[in-house]
Amino acid sequence: MLLGVPKEIKAEEYRVAMVPAGVQELVAAGHQVLVEAGAGLGAGIADEAYLKAGAELTDAAGAWGAQMVVKVKEPLPGEYDYFRPGLLLYTYLHLAAQPELTRRLVQDRVQAVAYETIQLADGSLPLLVPMSEVAGRMAVQAGAHYLERPQGGRGVLLGGVPGVRPGRVTILGAGVVGHAALKMALGLRAQVTAIDRSQPRLSYLDDLYGGRVTTLYSLPDTVAAACAASDLVIGAVLLAGAKAPQLVTEDMVASMEPGSVIADVAIDQGGCVATMRPTTHSDPVYTVHGVIHYGVANIPGAVSRTSTFALTNATLPYALVLAREGLAAARRDPALALGVNVAGGRIVHPAVAAAFGEEAAPLDMAL
Repeated sequence: MLLGVPKEIKAEEYRVAMVPAGVQELVAAGHQVLVEAGAGLGAGIADEAYLKAGAELTDAAGAWGAQMVVKVKEPLPGEYDYFRPGLLLYTYLHLAAQPELTRRLVQDRVQAVAYETIQLADGSLPLLVPMSEVAGRMAVQAGAHYLERPQGGRGVLLGGVPGVRPGRVTILGAGVVGHAALKMALGLRAQVTAIDRSQPRLSYLDDLYGGRVTTLYSLPDTVAAACAASDLVIGAVLLAGAKAPQLVTEDMVASMEPGSVIADVAIDQGGCVATMRPTTHSDPVYTVHGVIHYGVANIPGAVSRTSTFALTNATLPYALVLAREGLAAARRDPALALGVNVAGGRIVHPAVAAAFGEEAAPLDMAL
């Protein structure tokens, strides 16, 4: 198969979808790989490294002209004209929060496979895990930074000092993002509360950290009280393929102390905070009711080299399968089948279809 790796055009997105070692494996498997010139520079990967791995350099049109396009982030409107029937697109999509992109993928009969909905039998999301781990860690770093007084924050040091209480961090969602944030916040010696609706998950965290983390079941009153008492709130809620549930109301935001910070990692899926909107690395925060809002939609892009290598480690095995068999591979692989969001001019992922009030088409009918 002919694969294309275009340069990402999202604001401050420095990752690239494939490292040279991944290209080398694809070429060794008999495939041809076209990489847009300069695609890897933001991650510190020179064009020469791709050439040495067996890729050919091209422009954006050349990369998008391949049978299968491998990306990091969802296509932007400037890339929609590259869509065509039968194109196999393999990337993060987050379609539940992207109605126009969804409409175009359906209209142009693109075969769209989303990293974030490939799901194993145990419920885990293997292609989302590495970036979730990065985003969870970085959300705490960002929160700690914006709590500093020169940044407009309360002037709170998350770890405190002897004789002064540490900062209070509430994490909404105890999955991969939430656990990564929890570990980082505990490492800074903050006072941490984790809120989730999975009792087994809360029990696991309680056993693992020996009571160093306060675990609470997610109810509106619980979330409201925790937010009001927090210096930093991290939104880490995920429903695979679906729009994030809105857990934090505007009244809850207004109850927080001026200079507190909210970092909503769920913003890719619409966000779990009523007052949150997407921001960028160049303009990452704004203030509502005196509370600093951090809503960067591609947090891992800031540490592009680490993120690029971690992402390729996760995406390459499925890229090899798709390159070998095309979307037909989804017929025998249930995890990959869940990754198919749009095919044959229909939405096939149930959560994505539900976000738009539609019924999902059976995958077999769309293939």
